Amino acid sequence: MTGDSGGSGGSGAREYGSEWSGSLRRGTDAELRGWVEAALGWCDAADEIALRHFRRHPVTTRKPDRSFVTEADTAIERLLRERIADAFPDHGVVGEEYGTDGGGASVRWFVDPIDGTHNYLRGVPIFATLLGVERDGELQAGIISAPAMGGRWYAWRGGGAWGAGPLAGADRGGAPRRLHVTGVADLADAQVVYAGTQDVIAGGEAPGFTRLLQAAWRERGFGDFWGYSLVAEGAAEVMVEVGLSIWDVAAPVVLVEEAGGRVTDFAGRRIFDGGTTLATNGVLHERVRAVLTAG
Repeated sequence: MTGDSGGSGGSGAREYGSEWSGSLRRGTDAELRGWVEAALGWCDAADEIALRHFRRHPVTTRKPDRSFVTEADTAIERLLRERIADAFPDHGVVGEEYGTDGGGASVRWFVDPIDGTHNYLRGVPIFATLLGVERDGELQAGIISAPAMGGRWYAWRGGGAWGAGPLAGADRGGAPRRLHVTGVADLADAQVVYAGTQDVIAGGEAPGFTRLLQAAWRERGFGDFWGYSLVAEGAAEVMVEVGLSIWDVAAPVVLVEEAGGRVTDFAGRRIFDGGTTLATNGVLHERVRAVLTAG
């Protein structure tokens, strides 16, 4: 699995903007929207499982990599695999807990049953179920459901990025809000968010991380899916994260790109399983990347 999603790599090409994102669509609008609508329905059941165990000391074990997994993680992923198989039997699935089924399928779903498991374990409401859909190596749709926060974010190529629920900015009548990144072009006016200072520094791939935070207008540690959602909503301009797998970032990539932003690794490549991720409003991307990677 490359996670390349069809990008050309490098930092010279303008690989951002809603029109550019829409040009990556592989399928009809109705088909992609159908995937999103199906996933939003499945998330109703996933949310119920997550909230049933939240702040109730769920049964927890450690995986070989020493990360935690709860009974909610495994139950949600099983549910989603069953729903995908029933609705789209020719689609493959790549999940955090149960690996790959149908890996050679043209269409594959990337499933993170609970993004932010450590938050979930500690009773912090910043966690979500993530579903990303890929066709022939290019990400096509992304769905994020954060039940304890009352927010959902979703996007599909050419269909825009959307927020639903009070937290995600739905209007008083409950209608979803279309999301757009900001046009902030000066780092001194930008808000930078990130998953964790120690992780970014310890990885050694961002020697300029501290300088980036000092150069920005404001910085906050809003990690995991929420940092990307904030960039897509225009509440922040930059999200920095390391130590990622494809299921962590597949859904956020489509959300940010459809909102007009840009997502690459720290080297400027559209590779999403390489462990480092930089999401921005697009305008600031190369300036941020230059500071972040300068020794």
